[in-house]
Amino acid sequence: MKLLIGMFVVLASVFGGYLANGGHIAVLFQPFELLIILGAAMGGFIIGNPPAVLKAMGGMFGTLFKGSRYDKSAYLELLGLQFTLFKLAKSKGNLALEAHIENPAESAIFAQFPRFASDHHAVEFMCDYLRMITLGTEVAHELEALMDEELETHHQERERIVMSLQSLADGTPALGIVAAVLGVIHTMGSITEPPEVLGHLIGGALVGTFLGVLCAYGFFSPMAQSLRNIYEAEDKYYLSMKAGLLAHMSGYAPAVSIEFARKALMSDVRPTFIEVEQSTANLQPAAG
Repeated sequence: MKLLIGMFVVLASVFGGYLANGGHIAVLFQPFELLIILGAAMGGFIIGNPPAVLKAMGGMFGTLFKGSRYDKSAYLELLGLQFTLFKLAKSKGNLALEAHIENPAESAIFAQFPRFASDHHAVEFMCDYLRMITLGTEVAHELEALMDEELETHHQERERIVMSLQSLADGTPALGIVAAVLGVIHTMGSITEPPEVLGHLIGGALVGTFLGVLCAYGFFSPMAQSLRNIYEAEDKYYLSMKAGLLAHMSGYAPAVSIEFARKALMSDVRPTFIEVEQSTANLQPAAG
């Protein structure tokens, strides 16, 4: 919704201001100029990106339209899950987690937290490192180094997608000039036409520059920044899991471990200590 509102504001401001100044909107309708710009931009996008990024393109725009799914309630659920798992491990030992982490889809604990359970990658991350703890991993800094390596790889994969969109923003102004030059070439072929015809052709050629700049700075560049913000929120989600897992591995009580996890969150979505305490008060660590 935020994306649609922003796009509407951009279009309304640009075209509304143009019309208010006495401009003629029909002159701006240049579908072939748009074809040159966007077609060439997509061709460059295909040339410059690996198959994995091209495959992720559809999902990228879906993510932009849906926005970040990591709000305060999502983090409260994450902290509640960690509290429940850590409390079970403290009361019955880490081996008590095996039944839940080996088959999280059928775990009564994971079923209490449906938003987390529906996130395949988050479930896999949590279960993988809990499994390593149950298998006897004892050195916290070694596990931390492994987590950092995995999270860095995940970040690099996401950043490739962001940069592919940013490359569209960087390239479309120049492609707008290409479209404008082609329009001028077409105009020069009609140099014997009367002034009103030449004026229309020159105006159409200049629209290419306008469309290239508008697409770049009105849409592609802001979309790249929005996507980066969404992925940064996802990074914080995983960093919160990392902080909680390492605190648990270091021997802290469940309430202290999730406080480590809570402190890793951005202030605008970070639940307060009281909110976390209230949300975990009635959780059942031994469920399932």
